[in-house]
Amino acid sequence: MTMINAYDPAGAGAVPERERQMIARRQRLLGPAYRLFYENPVHVVRGEGARLYDPNGNTYLDVYNNVACVGHSHPHVVEAIARQAAVLNTHTRYLNDLVLDYAERLLACFPPALAHVMFTCTGSEANDLALRIARAHTGGTGFIVTRFAYHGVTGTLAGMSPSLGEGAPLGEAVRTVPAPDSYRTEGDVGARFAQDVEAAIADMKRAGIRPAGLIVDTIFSSDGIFPDPAGFLAPAVEAIRRAGGVFIADEVQPGFGRTGSHMWGFARHGITPDMVSLGKPMGNGHPIAGLVVRPEVVETFGRTVRYFNTFGGNPVSCAAGMAVLDVIEKEGLLDNARRVGAHLKGGLDSLAQRHEVIGDVRGAGLFVGVELVRDRASRAPAGDIAARLVNGLRERRILISAAGPAGNVLKIRPPLVFSEADADLFLAAVDEVLGGLAQ
Repeated sequence: MTMINAYDPAGAGAVPERERQMIARRQRLLGPAYRLFYENPVHVVRGEGARLYDPNGNTYLDVYNNVACVGHSHPHVVEAIARQAAVLNTHTRYLNDLVLDYAERLLACFPPALAHVMFTCTGSEANDLALRIARAHTGGTGFIVTRFAYHGVTGTLAGMSPSLGEGAPLGEAVRTVPAPDSYRTEGDVGARFAQDVEAAIADMKRAGIRPAGLIVDTIFSSDGIFPDPAGFLAPAVEAIRRAGGVFIADEVQPGFGRTGSHMWGFARHGITPDMVSLGKPMGNGHPIAGLVVRPEVVETFGRTVRYFNTFGGNPVSCAAGMAVLDVIEKEGLLDNARRVGAHLKGGLDSLAQRHEVIGDVRGAGLFVGVELVRDRASRAPAGDIAARLVNGLRERRILISAAGPAGNVLKIRPPLVFSEADADLFLAAVDEVLGGLAQ
């Protein structure tokens, strides 16, 4: 994956000496594979709500970090973690009421058909577990993903995450399909996506591969953020099930109320998946994740495999997860995502009237994509302009990133406590930077 807004040592003239020394130390200690955001990397020491702070006390508006879904260092979550850590933290092979209480409460947020939850520490582990269960249930090995998907960092999932780049080649039984690009697709987006899935299934069968499943991030965030029209996923889900496979909804990014209208991204499409993977927003960044499954889908796997995850779903993690659900409910964050997201999207639509480089604005709740193009007639991606915008916003202490194969889609995904005032601050900065780039 090309990180169009990443730190480049060759062009680091503006980076302060203290941070240069930290970068050199980081590279020496952590090795060459890590990357930093921005031409001038950000050094943060504290977070609160939708704000991050550097060592000099400067404030940064966070418009990107979905993991801290209820806000950085939320006091209710912090207190729950500390309280439980002072009492007990151990694995799930002992009986513990808190683990079961949390499982019961989490499952109550899902359709009744999804009646089991299996805990992990990361979204990658959850997706890896989903693949194992799908193989056991279907007897197949073939999986379908979108062409710039990201689903995790295990060896198997790297081979199902084309956005990681050439260093992570696709698995032999993996097939890719174009993302449901509502900006460039003529006609019915859902019908076209289903046709592409059917073509991938046919290609598998020609190669002697039995389909096991279709896995998608239900807002297609790495592909460029494609939430609409609501309902378009249903025909593709029907197609994979007709072929004997299962549908896995990757809710690591769109889940926990981010889309504003529903708790989960898949619900916007009127479907119930066979499995749903969850990631670290589940614990506001604490390492808890999980897989929610239909009982009949996990039956074969559960009968033939001894599953355990040493600290997946430990009591401290479950306390964090319970606290996140408390905050979402008590602070009305689902409604906040809907209301502030609509305000933000409306402001971006207004900016599009003044800046020709904005080709499309699309989103659901507090997950919005802004596609930057060279001109609206050709819709040619403008990844270089997106990089300049991202870095220009960073210099104004606004933190954001970009997505899509060309890195030209502004990826707006702030903590769910983001306010209308925060949105206005962000919109003003985007307007200012784009105005400067046009001169």
